[in-house]
Amino acid sequence: MEAEDTGTPAGTGTGTGRRRFLGTVAGLTAAAGTGLLSIRDPGPARATHRPEPRPPRVRALFLGTYTSVPGGGTGVGFGTYDTVTGQITAGGVVEGVADPSYLALGPSGRTLYAVNEREQGGVTAMALRPDGPPAVLGTRSTGGAGPCHLSVHPGGRWLLSANYLSGSVAVHPVDLATGALGERTDLVTHSSPPPGPGQDGPHAHQILTAPDGRHVLAVDLGNDTVYTYRLDTSAGKLTQVSSASLRPGAGPRHLTFHPSGDFAYLANEVDNTVVVCRYDRRSGRLTPGAPQSTGTGPGTSYPAQLLVTRRGDFAYLANRGHNSLTRYAVEAAGARLRLLDTVPVGGDYPRQIAFSPDQRRLFAANQKSGSVTVFSVNAGTGELRRAGAPFTAPVPVCVLPR
Repeated sequence: MEAEDTGTPAGTGTGTGRRRFLGTVAGLTAAAGTGLLSIRDPGPARATHRPEPRPPRVRALFLGTYTSVPGGGTGVGFGTYDTVTGQITAGGVVEGVADPSYLALGPSGRTLYAVNEREQGGVTAMALRPDGPPAVLGTRSTGGAGPCHLSVHPGGRWLLSANYLSGSVAVHPVDLATGALGERTDLVTHSSPPPGPGQDGPHAHQILTAPDGRHVLAVDLGNDTVYTYRLDTSAGKLTQVSSASLRPGAGPRHLTFHPSGDFAYLANEVDNTVVVCRYDRRSGRLTPGAPQSTGTGPGTSYPAQLLVTRRGDFAYLANRGHNSLTRYAVEAAGARLRLLDTVPVGGDYPRQIAFSPDQRRLFAANQKSGSVTVFSVNAGTGELRRAGAPFTAPVPVCVLPR
């Protein structure tokens, strides 16, 4: 994270005079709030079979925020979005979840997880219910400071988290029946190589599982390194098997895989570049290629996050300083990115972006303008078009459409 915004809020109090995160909308049903509404076609009166259900038009959406900054929220926001228009409707707040700056769903879709990005870092589990708002199941310590990212291992049994300020990654067991978290089973600190230029130590920014399911990769901005681990799925322990070094001062922040699993794309926050990396499934080794432009001009625009379409034909990058989204064509079966254009995001400081499950919509959480922008995605050209006015929310730093 750059000097002007470390990503960790100042102070640990809840503050006063804060806006209630998302508020409450009268008449919003609990089923809509959890995205479980289903519109069915009754068919002709004489039909003798049950018709296939149509995809739900209204789906759930969750928002992460900072609770310890002026104007921040009071917990995890939840609401809905219209899959046809993209319009977001407020639902309510899961109160008491501290600084939930990043969110992730469990593979079953029944549990939501949030980091607690504080000096004494934690991770919180919430149960998603068809008859009411999400319910907090409990919080566990990450053993580090400023956790800023988390993900669930594909089997659903382990939660992985990255502690930015202390440069470490943690593992927690997940109760498969309830989604609740157990005590931490591992904590690994990135002690080498030494920090890059201008960095005061390691800064773990992301942890995710490769598509092969065999390896876990951790991106460290402070050490300019991506570490590859094997996860012992019986004991919840990480063993490092390789590492990939970026050029000094690159500041790698976020990695995403091409659907083939043979390539990954890395956003470098500090030197304002993206890098195509080759991935070896057998060894887990990542081999970075040459830095490429973000299309935002000279200086740094603090690139934040990359997304790749399910078909592997387009990629998108959020540029916080430039307040734009860069569109790339993915070529050569994933081995090459070709810059197409940049599109104004319609907000200030797009911290995180996410696709809807059908990838017809792209959502951008604009931290400094307190807004979420929704785009329609053209499946053929990859072009983005704004879908209505931005949705207002207090300090949105993560948006998770379900």
